[in-house]
Amino acid sequence: MSVAVDYEQAGELKIGQVGIANLRVRTLDVAKLVDEMRDRVQRAPKLFARAAVVIDFGGLSRTPDVATARALLDGLRQAGVLPVALAYGTTETERLSEALGLPLLAKFRAQYERDDGAAVAAPAPAPAPAARREATPPRRDEPAAKPAAAAPSANAAPPSPGVIQSAPVRSGQQVYADNRDLTVLSSVGAGAEVIADGSVHIYGPLRGRALAGAQGNAKARIFCREFDAELVAIAGHYKVLEDIPQELRGKAVQIWLEDEQLKIAALD
Repeated sequence: MSVAVDYEQAGELKIGQVGIANLRVRTLDVAKLVDEMRDRVQRAPKLFARAAVVIDFGGLSRTPDVATARALLDGLRQAGVLPVALAYGTTETERLSEALGLPLLAKFRAQYERDDGAAVAAPAPAPAPAARREATPPRRDEPAAKPAAAAPSANAAPPSPGVIQSAPVRSGQQVYADNRDLTVLSSVGAGAEVIADGSVHIYGPLRGRALAGAQGNAKARIFCREFDAELVAIAGHYKVLEDIPQELRGKAVQIWLEDEQLKIAALD
């Protein structure tokens, strides 16, 4: 007798782009860390209240013990955020995550350790010496030979125009440009999010969140025609609307990173 088998899944699991804040601990002072997070939540509750946070102990010389780490997690929850994972760093971090009952996420450490500078090409090897012979000078009535132009590489990839978003990005929507620039031809509404590994160009109002250099590119920039952003960030360094000078709101601006400080200036 044949038995019917139900292959229908009760739940469909997908791995996708998620917006998770990363807290890199530089000084293991639980009270100060909790106070700083509480201040962030109070200044921008729409962004940080009940926000998912990954804790990164990679900036410390020693991994904290279980009791200290648990005290930090409890304090952060009381401050208004939700610690959801540890950033992978060492085997000690892995053991700590097991003791705390939290997963490990690896990509956050990769962003910190990535070299922000452009890769330097290795020098070309010197040509093998040719057989010695006397060079024949050009005749007076003959122009010297011009060097041949380099032929274009047949394997050169065509330049990418980046991701172009023509429709408005509405509340709750997210647009992500993987390893490219992002150009938004319309508006980014409150509660919407635009993310690019390169730069972000917005030709309409920015009222939501814009994040450039998402994989650690500190040379990325944000350009906006009408600036009223909830949050802007480059390579993880961010400012919220409450941190923006009043005279820049509603103006055309550019945003860049300089000495690990986020700079915002009006465009002429």
